[in-house]
Amino acid sequence: MDDESRAIDKVVDHLAERFPSVPRPSIERAVREEHQALADGRIRDYIPVLVEHAAKARLSR
Repeated sequence: MDDESRAIDKVVDHLAERFPSVPRPSIERAVREEHQALADGRIRDYIPVLVEHAAKARLSR
């Protein structure tokens, strides 16, 4: 598992703590979809932060 994958797993864990009423599979799906949307990004360092921000916004709705 690479660093980005580990960071994305941590995003899921963090959002699961922040949104305890949301089923974990829903959080995983939101994170996975947001991660896929950024798959073509050239600068990979900020992908986990961007994924967390977008997934958090989605889950807040």
